[in-house]
Amino acid sequence: MNYDWLYNEGAPRLLVQAIKHIGVKEVEGKKHNPIILNWARELCLDKVYNADEIPWCGLYIAYICKMAGLDVVSKPLWALSWATWGNEATEPMLGDILTFKRDGGGHVGIYVGEDKTHYHVLGGNQGNSVSVSRIAKNRLFKARRTAWKIAQPANVRKVHLEAKGVITTNEK
Repeated sequence: MNYDWLYNEGAPRLLVQAIKHIGVKEVEGKKHNPIILNWARELCLDKVYNADEIPWCGLYIAYICKMAGLDVVSKPLWALSWATWGNEATEPMLGDILTFKRDGGGHVGIYVGEDKTHYHVLGGNQGNSVSVSRIAKNRLFKARRTAWKIAQPANVRKVHLEAKGVITTNEK
């Protein structure tokens, strides 16, 4: 599935920051991606996060929130901590943070669209990279929307996409 249209979205700031990192990958083996480790340093988490083999979906979301000038949850490395961020979103829309339950924990990413059965989620640590994957709607734990200080951008909307692309069932 081609998600190039995301680069033409000028808002919300969270999404604009997030797409800048599509393609960042962890390094297999004893070396670690310095970009991912820098995110931990920027957030003062480098004492607890020092290897890109440690799940980093929450780290990615925390970093892009900081870069967008938004609040970061108190335990950002725990994916399900993001279920308390911002405001509740009863229907996920473009730029919302989605949290999912999975065996052994959770996952967090950003809504970029949906098809009949899956959300299309931009996230870190999806196939060991920042990418868009499809995650079954029945796994959704909570959807959260930015607590807008002025007004919600006009392009925050439901995005209906084709049922194409990588399906993920147990992000790590």
